[in-house]
Amino acid sequence: MTPVFSTSYLPPIVYVATLLRHTEVLIETKETFPKQTYRNRTEIMTAGGVRALSVPVIRNNHSRTEDVGIDYKERWNIIHLRTIAAAYSASPYYLYYKDDFEALLTKRYDKLVDLNETLLKWILQLLKSNCQLRRTEDYQKEYALDFRNTFSPKVPYPTVGHEKYYQVFSDRIPFTPNLSIIDLLMNLGPEAREYLKMIT
Repeated sequence: MTPVFSTSYLPPIVYVATLLRHTEVLIETKETFPKQTYRNRTEIMTAGGVRALSVPVIRNNHSRTEDVGIDYKERWNIIHLRTIAAAYSASPYYLYYKDDFEALLTKRYDKLVDLNETLLKWILQLLKSNCQLRRTEDYQKEYALDFRNTFSPKVPYPTVGHEKYYQVFSDRIPFTPNLSIIDLLMNLGPEAREYLKMIT
């Protein structure tokens, strides 16, 4: 049984942990694109606390997710790279991932799904996962395993039992679970895979 997930920009930790339990997943591309979701947004820890980073999109009220473009009028990708550098340059693995990450984010993508898929494939490679990503070919209202709306910034996902790991600003900011997968990778590096296996 193949599960279906929403597309996601540098997805939250529980999204990736859930995805890693499967050898193949569908990424929803035929839905009408919803606003204010992780489809074009991620959350990282900065010196000032949790900060949301959003990819500006080009869409109308009835755009399918696969048709949503990326607005490069603002240099949002450079702003994201600078914000991530300020947040994680002191993390144990920032320099280890920096060059590949910068190369992926400075490349120009016409569609949001292409950006998200490229970044997710890179993340899966770092996590040594063989999970295959497939895009949906039509819209279905229901799936037996449906995670399209499970992970939302509007409704915090239960994180009871999530073990604490080192976060860059832990000396002044309490541990925050379920940030972007980038937070986990920058702080734990290769150990991120084992951490993700512990999440239920």
